[in-house]
Amino acid sequence: MRGFPVIVAVMTAVSSAPAEAQLQTVPFDDPRWTLIGAKQSEVLGRPCIEGTAILSDVAFANGVIEVDLAVTGARSYPGLLFRIQSEDAHEEVYVRPHRAGLYPDAIQYTPVFNGVAGWQLYNGAGYTAATDLPRDTWLRLRLEVSGTQARLFIGDRPEPALRIDRLEHGESAGAIGVYGPSNGTACFAEFRYAPTDTLTFDAPQRVAPPAGTIAGWEISRAFKIAQANRNAYPRFYFIHAAQWEPAHPDARGLVDVARYRKPAGGGGDAVLVRTVVRSERRQDATFTFGYSDEIDLFLNGHKLFGGRSGYQSRDPSFLGVVGPWDAARLTLEPGLNEIAFFLTENFGGWGFTGALDADVPAPLRDHSLTELVWQTPDTFLTPESVLYDRDRQVLYVTSFDNQYREDGEPTGYISRLGLDGTILDLKWVDGLRAPTGIAILGNRLLTLERGTLTEIDIDRGRVVARHPVEGSEFLNDLAVGPDGAVYMSDTRPSNRPDSRIYRYKDGTVDVWLNEGIDWSNGLYVHGNELLVGNSGDGFLTAVDLDTKRVRRIVCLGARVLDGIRVDHKGNYLVSHWEGQVYRVSPDGTPVEILDLLPEGQNTADFEYIPETGLIVIPTFVGNRVIAYRYGG
Repeated sequence: MRGFPVIVAVMTAVSSAPAEAQLQTVPFDDPRWTLIGAKQSEVLGRPCIEGTAILSDVAFANGVIEVDLAVTGARSYPGLLFRIQSEDAHEEVYVRPHRAGLYPDAIQYTPVFNGVAGWQLYNGAGYTAATDLPRDTWLRLRLEVSGTQARLFIGDRPEPALRIDRLEHGESAGAIGVYGPSNGTACFAEFRYAPTDTLTFDAPQRVAPPAGTIAGWEISRAFKIAQANRNAYPRFYFIHAAQWEPAHPDARGLVDVARYRKPAGGGGDAVLVRTVVRSERRQDATFTFGYSDEIDLFLNGHKLFGGRSGYQSRDPSFLGVVGPWDAARLTLEPGLNEIAFFLTENFGGWGFTGALDADVPAPLRDHSLTELVWQTPDTFLTPESVLYDRDRQVLYVTSFDNQYREDGEPTGYISRLGLDGTILDLKWVDGLRAPTGIAILGNRLLTLERGTLTEIDIDRGRVVARHPVEGSEFLNDLAVGPDGAVYMSDTRPSNRPDSRIYRYKDGTVDVWLNEGIDWSNGLYVHGNELLVGNSGDGFLTAVDLDTKRVRRIVCLGARVLDGIRVDHKGNYLVSHWEGQVYRVSPDGTPVEILDLLPEGQNTADFEYIPETGLIVIPTFVGNRVIAYRYGG
């Protein structure tokens, strides 16, 4: 970070002047200057200043800035600051005397966003250039600015040393100044400037991103990377609370994360970045990417790559300039595929670029298919599952109680609601241990508690039996087959090879299936198949109840597949716990019909009522139940 203390500027309006008008000189001993770590000096027979100085009583937009510069050739980064809106937002152009005559980046333009001078992200034509800088002599720096372009002249050379085609802050205005060290390696003398709107520039060079550049990303809130397990995809609670913000690449195909997030400083800041692409078939693709400073790459929740590309991370001369230096081979599944990565910032820039060499159309979304009908107050205790009782025309809701403790009193309960959202009995059945999924079998309401399948007499509203499920870790959802068998998902850790679906039949519990599933969650019986939401591999699958043959329907990416239903047209309805509901056609085409994540609501184990077209959703952390009319 190449910043300076916040300066509260009084932005006095400045009238335009012609380009050839007399430049106004502001000596560095003028009280208008704010000096930051600066000191007066005399170098090569002239009074000068070493350090940083800000002229904050101007609102410079377009015009000319000049200053004389002397350097010793030692490592330093002296230059001009302009259009300063704050220490966190301004433009910089500076020189690297120690690289002059040797490297093509002796001149550097960089914007500063959120306090990050991202020089590693802004490199090449329009950002950096080669130059010679004679030592121990005075040279003129002349910066001309107009609109979204600028050019820097050095000495008396008639051609610009650097043409800046795109000022990354766009058209803006602010204070001006000089930036440099105070160690004698660079000095400034005779600062002068003139506002003008009469400068003319050639049209900027056209820039196009690389073929296959991914156009849409989401970026999480910033956090310290030390808080994350970089070898594991983040838990769903992090995904839900990540404060996602859309981000789009610039004309070159690069995303400057600092435009969206401010690092805390001190190194090791990180964000989680993600995008979802749709594939119409299983295909291999190459993801070509660049980044700064470190990356941990995941496809559909599984880590593929970890790398470092920061300053001097690959060899002593490596600058960490962002470019498409790395690639990973991806196997995209039919449906939705999530590319996600942790991205860190330590020094010099925070950004990335990414492109795919595959046909990946954008995910389909049609939120017009759903319309809010009603919602309850937030009086539930982590509502997890909703079930429609057709015979009694009521809804049952389990309250899981996300703060439940194994060593405490059971605090979960089941509520009864009317079809209009009226709460009939908030604690119809109380004293349950973290109840999750629910189903009806005869006159019994079945639910899952910690380690047990529980039967409730619907007419009396009382628990009448509990059946232990030995070996289970987290019983989650249940569904009843045509023969009365009860199937129960055990959402065990996704790295376990023994993901399980239990079956209760004729008074006996057994492990019915532990192959072809991965971190199973949502269950629903449709015809002679058990639909299973696999949160480990992201697939909605169908298991034949007779042969146990597993059929993959569609991949929905790295999310928790919670609720499953089938609509009146035979489409699958599937929810991501994090906030989305999808309609999946029988041929496996997914369409997002609802997204509650921006509102901070989950879409847990929902219910669909064909007679009314209602989708009734327990919002989990939102502590309310909401209903949408579905017009699919």
